[in-house]
Amino acid sequence: MMDFMDYVQNAFYEASHWNRNNSYGTLTATSQGKFTQSSSVSPVQSSLTSIPALLDFPTPLGIRLHISSLSTPHFASSYTLASTGLLTGSLSYLYTSLPLPSLPTATRSLSLPAFTPTSYRQLLPLRPPDPPWWWEIWHAGRRIDTRDALLYGRLYLPNSTLEALYLRRLSPTSQVKVSAVSDSRLPNGGSMLALLAQDKGKWSAEYMYSTDSALLGVRGLYNFGPDPRDAEEGAVSLAVEELASSSPSDAIASLAENVKKTATKDSVEPVSRFSAGAEVYYGLLNKSGGMSTGVRFATLPAHTGFPYTMTVTLNPLMGNLSSSYSVRAGDLLSLSSRFDFNVYSYESGVVMGMELWKLRENGAGDEFGAERVGDGKTLGRSEGGLLKENTAEGIGGIAGCLKARIDQRGSLGLLWEGRVKELVYNCGASIDLRGGKDMISGVGLEVQYSS
Repeated sequence: MMDFMDYVQNAFYEASHWNRNNSYGTLTATSQGKFTQSSSVSPVQSSLTSIPALLDFPTPLGIRLHISSLSTPHFASSYTLASTGLLTGSLSYLYTSLPLPSLPTATRSLSLPAFTPTSYRQLLPLRPPDPPWWWEIWHAGRRIDTRDALLYGRLYLPNSTLEALYLRRLSPTSQVKVSAVSDSRLPNGGSMLALLAQDKGKWSAEYMYSTDSALLGVRGLYNFGPDPRDAEEGAVSLAVEELASSSPSDAIASLAENVKKTATKDSVEPVSRFSAGAEVYYGLLNKSGGMSTGVRFATLPAHTGFPYTMTVTLNPLMGNLSSSYSVRAGDLLSLSSRFDFNVYSYESGVVMGMELWKLRENGAGDEFGAERVGDGKTLGRSEGGLLKENTAEGIGGIAGCLKARIDQRGSLGLLWEGRVKELVYNCGASIDLRGGKDMISGVGLEVQYSS
């Protein structure tokens, strides 16, 4: 189940036209959600927010209650109360300069996939970055436009641990992200991570600095195939021609249509995408570093068969090699597997997982990923599995979602996500099939309500 603040942050990315999937950090997002140390990457990956995954999904521990609200288009708050033998909680606040007036947040009017998006991330064709002049706002001969920003803070009680995030769009192709944590139990009382990201469509790059050991890092991703910026240049030239014979508003309105026409002219819509990336990092204080590299092959919506994604990642210094294969086997079923191997110790591991959605009896005829509403309108999905639109009429199609995974050691993880009236919940457990006194561990229930 997606955290409410992550839901709002994802809406900020979509509203500001930032593609989170075009990044080396989300190369294995379908199977793993986040990169982990065992999968050949560095600690800088911790800057990512939570991402639903087919294999590495967390199971709740104890009882946890979330109450959240988007009180204004600019401000959101969330409160958490948890009990795992010790009563704990947290207070979260978020501010965005980019208003989100049309973002639905009330659980009573949201479809279940809004807070429980499908873990299989269907990539979309690359889109060109917004032209820089789209961001210009002029008044009385002066530019008055500003850059969108997001501020987030979370205080954990009773430990008084503080998390903070500052996110700012610098241009249509760049943004800066600064995250920090303050905790007396950490070395030097906390740490800070700064990340400058660039997304050119064809390729992306991220430059990072962490106060932990004065860590410096850079990572990048390259997409093979046509460059979406070529279509943009042709569309802009057409818009300039129209600008000479029509009003500026008419030329801007037709630019999107020109992009589509130019992109499809003398070309065929791609059915797949092959991407390759790498990461290098070095700690100035401890004089140690590392690197990782990876490739991904994924089908696009134009592919006529079933969607699938294959990834391979390698950390040559640690010797970790990881390969994964994920497939959306049907409208309601996704499967994934991962094989890990260390070339130095010869240790290996296998993990298999699944995600199965259950339809309500009155929604048995609905297609997964497109919930029918009363007026016959279809709700599609955006990149990453989030619904593009959520209405009260669409909440009845999906009854719940079952996730399961098992590894070669017999460790079984189960998670059920559903809703009861105006509450969204998930419950799960970790089970050791080898038996013993701790055969069942990590049993928990998590409930979320938002308005």
